[in-house]
Amino acid sequence: MDADREREIADVLALAQAVRGAVATVIEGKAEAVDLAITAVLAEGHLLIEDVPGVGKTMLAKSLARAIDCTVRRVQFTPDLLPSDITGVSVYNQASGSFDFKPGGIFANLVIGDEINRASPKTQSALLEAMEERRVSVDGTSHDLPRPFLVIATQNPIEMEGTYPLPEAQRDRFLLRISMGYPSADAEVAMLDHHGEGDPLEPLQPATDAEAVMRAVASVRKVFVHPAVKQYLVAILDQTRTLPQARLGASPRAGLQLLRAAKARAAMDGRPYVIPDDVADLAVPTLAHRVLLNTPSVLSGHSPADLVRSAVRAVPVPTGRH
Repeated sequence: MDADREREIADVLALAQAVRGAVATVIEGKAEAVDLAITAVLAEGHLLIEDVPGVGKTMLAKSLARAIDCTVRRVQFTPDLLPSDITGVSVYNQASGSFDFKPGGIFANLVIGDEINRASPKTQSALLEAMEERRVSVDGTSHDLPRPFLVIATQNPIEMEGTYPLPEAQRDRFLLRISMGYPSADAEVAMLDHHGEGDPLEPLQPATDAEAVMRAVASVRKVFVHPAVKQYLVAILDQTRTLPQARLGASPRAGLQLLRAAKARAAMDGRPYVIPDDVADLAVPTLAHRVLLNTPSVLSGHSPADLVRSAVRAVPVPTGRH
């Protein structure tokens, strides 16, 4: 590894450690969830946090936003939220005799979409173009979004009252889906001590800024992936499509997203190259929300994560001999 690449990877590692340390002052005992959130940032991908109310979904999103000195907007998704509230609207200006564009809540480096599945499907779909192409079209005019651009959305399980399941096309736009889970007893006691005295976000200071994040994103994209590792990744995707319990397998976009996430994880570990473990470790959070099980598997109590784990186990791990 030449000196420039070594320095770039070292900078990514330092940025990840700084953001991890800042977020960990607010989010107790959830190191894996925090690392996955940072992975999404470094891959410039969108993050979906799904779990029951009250376990810290929005707090993780807020603390990550506070740790990065950039523009942040929060959109509270409700049944009466309109697509124009997200994308923006053209307003007639009587003085100039023309229409002025008023940006919506999507125009920020980091957009927190709180309880995204409480909005109507029409409103949810307003995010599709923004999340994929990082721009929005209003009245025939395209408007570019700032970079970096990330959506961190929270949602309650679809069994909760008043929720609308995200369509497959919407779920496929999210790089990672994670669950917070309940904290351990020690972490919950620490939370009572720290969070009971005031706003836990108040003392959190930014650990980096948007410019540094974009430099890190550029460095992550140059991480090397051996052809054998790419073949390993594609073989896992193929297994999600061909296993007997699969109704809908992972899309080609899912493979690109998994590759980006694996590159980010490699850089976070101080490596300029991806190893098979990066792909295997990130397969469930990257692929499980994109696959669907057939009816017998659902009735048997299996989950999409089980399907992805089976796909990973079914593919031989490439060795150094390749």
